[in-house]
Amino acid sequence: MPKTFEYELSATDGKARTGVIKTPRGDIATPAFMPVGTAATVKAMLPESVAATGADILLGNTYHLMLRPTAERIARLGGLHKFMNWEKPILTDSGGFQVMSLAGLRKLTERGVTFKSHIDGSKHEITPERSMEIQALLGSDIVMCFDECTPFPASETDSLASMQMSMRWAARSRAAFGDRPGHALFGIQQGSIFPEQRAESAESLREIGFDGYAVGGLAVGEGQEMMFDVLDYAPDMLPNDRPRYLMGVGKPDDIVGAVARGIDMMDCVLPSRSGRTGQVFTRRGVVNIKNARHGDDPRPLDEDCTCPACSSYSRAYLHHVFRANEMISGMLLTWHNLHYYQELMAGMRAAIGAGIFVQFQADFHAKRAQGDIEPF
Repeated sequence: MPKTFEYELSATDGKARTGVIKTPRGDIATPAFMPVGTAATVKAMLPESVAATGADILLGNTYHLMLRPTAERIARLGGLHKFMNWEKPILTDSGGFQVMSLAGLRKLTERGVTFKSHIDGSKHEITPERSMEIQALLGSDIVMCFDECTPFPASETDSLASMQMSMRWAARSRAAFGDRPGHALFGIQQGSIFPEQRAESAESLREIGFDGYAVGGLAVGEGQEMMFDVLDYAPDMLPNDRPRYLMGVGKPDDIVGAVARGIDMMDCVLPSRSGRTGQVFTRRGVVNIKNARHGDDPRPLDEDCTCPACSSYSRAYLHHVFRANEMISGMLLTWHNLHYYQELMAGMRAAIGAGIFVQFQADFHAKRAQGDIEPF
């Protein structure tokens, strides 16, 4: 097992890439989807269950963990891996996106961001240096540099100012991160929907030097078409020999489209959040298990799926426990969604390796166009 962070590119098919990220805590097959464990848990799932879906890595949330139970407490208890019983790699975000969403509760300066906790109103500050400290206390395997997630829409002037400050913060993050063998620091490209700004940001990040690079400032309300427009060029501006991470994405068709454009890593709360609200992702699209038509249906959600929800329970049962507000509903539907996402990633990795990714995309969209199979 390597003592350092390494990335090996195995194959390409068009812009789509497959490879492996090697870390001391285990390998991450790419393209990779990272389930989100906001508060040191993937909601409705045991860590062993998340691993059983095929996940190689989880995402933890710096903002939420610094507020509760605090990074210092987690460090005293042995670090985030031990605290949440997850032995595989963990990536932690910088807190920038959550701070952006606080709107009137934050104040932004060159130094960093001061804000009031959404939990109890207490005052806190995150700077690039403090973000690096928090993530070190957590013991993250992959650390994200501190940035401002530029909101959408933003004027070209406002976006430029935001991006350039994020680049100054990136340099400070790099200096504060220091030399930590076995741990990686990712820079975050900003620049909203403006190609020249994306290019300037990428050049700044390359000059600073990072172990991986994220495409930030997308999936913030711009819509899929505009996101894909940016992804048509933004990943190409980043180093080819480092992993590329698209933050906060997304729906299955977002993910397939992002991989087709050269993205290696993604994360999103959607599969777990949707599982808790009765929305299920299948090869033929989205199923709303709350709909009455499932109440007498003895079939599984997806006849080709091997997750516990599909292999042991009927649509009728899943409909019933959702309607009855039973906890097992969120558990089973979340497990299914995460299983589906990981099967989607595995299918793309195999297709890229075999040089048939274009056919994979065509089949993916054709099955979704058919819609959910009709009731018996």
